[in-house]
Amino acid sequence: MRLERLMNNKIKIFLTSDDLSERGLSKEDIWKDSLKWRQLFHEMLEEASKELGIDFQGSITVEIFSLQAQGMIMIVTLQEVNDEKELLDGFIDMEVTVEGNDDILFEFESIEHLIQLAHRLFPLNIIGGTLFSLNGRFYLYFDNHTINDLEKTISLLAEYGDPSIISIHRMKEYGKEIITNKTIQTLVHYFKDSI
Repeated sequence: MRLERLMNNKIKIFLTSDDLSERGLSKEDIWKDSLKWRQLFHEMLEEASKELGIDFQGSITVEIFSLQAQGMIMIVTLQEVNDEKELLDGFIDMEVTVEGNDDILFEFESIEHLIQLAHRLFPLNIIGGTLFSLNGRFYLYFDNHTINDLEKTISLLAEYGDPSIISIHRMKEYGKEIITNKTIQTLVHYFKDSI
């Protein structure tokens, strides 16, 4: 599980599929709003409170983005509290939105990370992918129907980048497409001596 502060009142929690299975949970438990899920959620809030110094009392909004075979990303937003009585109650009022995403789209801080990744994927015969750029960051998209070993591919992608919560539709509309369908082999070809 990874925690990241996005704003004063907003955090991002990334849970891998392994994190969920270690706790005996599946994505379906979230959809069903099971007791195990609620316990995990409260544990995550406690950990975020300790690590990031956020006091979760009052109303929060939770957006959950399910990422195929990668786990999920949760964006937790603490709403502004206007009434001091609300704070003293000590209750958390939660509004949850769940969205699924079957696309494999990862975000990278630099092109160097992508070059290193390409040199790891290419010998495993994992090729293809479309490279985008948006707001100074790079995004690698794979059509999940063209990947032979989905688990291994996602595992390697997660070593060098982060799952993106931006949809492929938004990426195609606002991002700049740099390499179409041949990113891995193109990067390996042009950056042979980089590794």
